[in-house]
Amino acid sequence: MSRIWVDADACPVVIKEILFRAAERTEIEMTLVANQYIRVPPSRFIRAVQVTAGYDVADNEIVQRCSADDLVITADIPLAAEVIEKGASALNPRGERYTKANVRARLNMRDFMETMRSSGVHTGGPPPLGQQERKAFADQLDRWLQQARRKK
Repeated sequence: MSRIWVDADACPVVIKEILFRAAERTEIEMTLVANQYIRVPPSRFIRAVQVTAGYDVADNEIVQRCSADDLVITADIPLAAEVIEKGASALNPRGERYTKANVRARLNMRDFMETMRSSGVHTGGPPPLGQQERKAFADQLDRWLQQARRKK
């Protein structure tokens, strides 16, 4: 049985709302993992797990618990790479589906940008999440849900 895992500490509220509606509509189990309290709607399909504070504690919990048929929602590229290695799917809040083919390139770019920032270059952050990104996320989520339903 497929499940959805959410790296909830940095997941935008609007994306969580899309996920809450999808979990209810499709009756798929979804777990939000964070190192702080996360409010979730009352549902038999949605739950939150609070882990201790610390570097990558939530990520490690997700990697440990997820399985090959699961979907992980995260903007954390190293986490995406780890769950893909386990056979799970990964989707970022902007609607980009990570794959074995693209996650390595994303990791390399992330490391390059981190090197630039540590050398004092101001690289800026990602642009605000817009309507186009929300739609791309919802579309990719629907595709994954349809695939998961066919596997049942």
